[in-house]
Amino acid sequence: MKASFYVDNRRAFGKYMESGELAIFLSGEALRKSADDDYPFYANRNFIYLTGIEQRDSILMLYKDGEGLAEKLFILAPDAFEERWNGARIKPEDAAGISGMKDIAYFDEWQSYFAEMVREKRIQSIYLDIDHKVGRRNWNGADWMRQYIETGYPQIELKNALPILKKMRLIKKPCEIEALEQAERITKAGIIAMMEHSRPGMYEYQYKAEYDYALAQFGVLEPGFSSIISTGKNNFCIHYDSYKGQAQDGDMVLNDVGVRWDYLVTDVSRAWPCNGKYTERQKLLYECAYRTSQYMFGILKPGIPMMDVDKMIKKYNFEQLREAGVCGSFDEIGTYMWHGGAHHIGFDVHDMVSAREAETALGMVFCVDIGIYHEEWGIGFRLEDNCLITEDGCRNLSADIPRTIEEIEEIMR
Repeated sequence: MKASFYVDNRRAFGKYMESGELAIFLSGEALRKSADDDYPFYANRNFIYLTGIEQRDSILMLYKDGEGLAEKLFILAPDAFEERWNGARIKPEDAAGISGMKDIAYFDEWQSYFAEMVREKRIQSIYLDIDHKVGRRNWNGADWMRQYIETGYPQIELKNALPILKKMRLIKKPCEIEALEQAERITKAGIIAMMEHSRPGMYEYQYKAEYDYALAQFGVLEPGFSSIISTGKNNFCIHYDSYKGQAQDGDMVLNDVGVRWDYLVTDVSRAWPCNGKYTERQKLLYECAYRTSQYMFGILKPGIPMMDVDKMIKKYNFEQLREAGVCGSFDEIGTYMWHGGAHHIGFDVHDMVSAREAETALGMVFCVDIGIYHEEWGIGFRLEDNCLITEDGCRNLSADIPRTIEEIEEIMR
């Protein structure tokens, strides 16, 4: 992303602020795994959305008054010893180039700056990025910042910035669509690699290795989220990630995978028989999912309540399953469809957006996800694609990833 993307996002957030208000966003902290070993740092997505900065212990402060929006970014100061062990820290000039901000200071200065702002500007309310789940610790630092303000400045009203950012992130900008398109191309390479190497007796971790290797050829060193790659009975665990199973001849391979490119994440599911040839029952169920997917991509356009998209997927897929002789009554659909069929993607794979009461609109990107799980037959899979709403319809961003029975069997010959 160019710096202008982050500049525009900060300005957009500022329009929701009243004069005299302050907003504080934190990148997050490094989490301890065990002993002296930390988990790899993962910056808060809203902080990145506003700054493009991925370094831990960074703080963005926005202050609005009659003259406009004042921006200040705090980053870690240089530390030769720390950098020898853990790598170079971002320099102020580099942070300025990435974020488009001019006023950059070091982390240990934020408290004095904050106290001065509260005193001189008489700040009465502050926005924090508070987690959407009540009672869950927010690792981006909003919880300790809230405690700091409530303890030292109890007169200040705290507001939640998350609802605003969820509105902002709902519609993707052209540069975000471009990033998703590149992520789709890399996702395709990873999925095809798994298809081409698939064989009976292959372990799930071997499929994962093929996928990870294909991504690495594009400089993508980790997937967009924990890859779901399973075979046989493991397909009936929706968020399976053990990778220890072995594909037996005739088993379906299920994968639900994605790639992060320029912070935007894809979410694509494909399923194929490990031996490269669908059985009649596998064909029967897969065609139900495929026809449902095709139907949805044929009717989705601006103006449809997002709450109805799941219902439309479930209703149409039921009709397919009924015609196939699998499901006799709509009351039984929960036996075969275990999860929703549409969630938004973006900076998060389950993107934090205000979609519940929204209608589909130009620039929205969400999944069309049809899952069928027939435990009696031992067949469980999903077909999931990424839908971009256009001016008068929609576009399947993942359409180039083989999705018909004929395309998949041809690749696996």
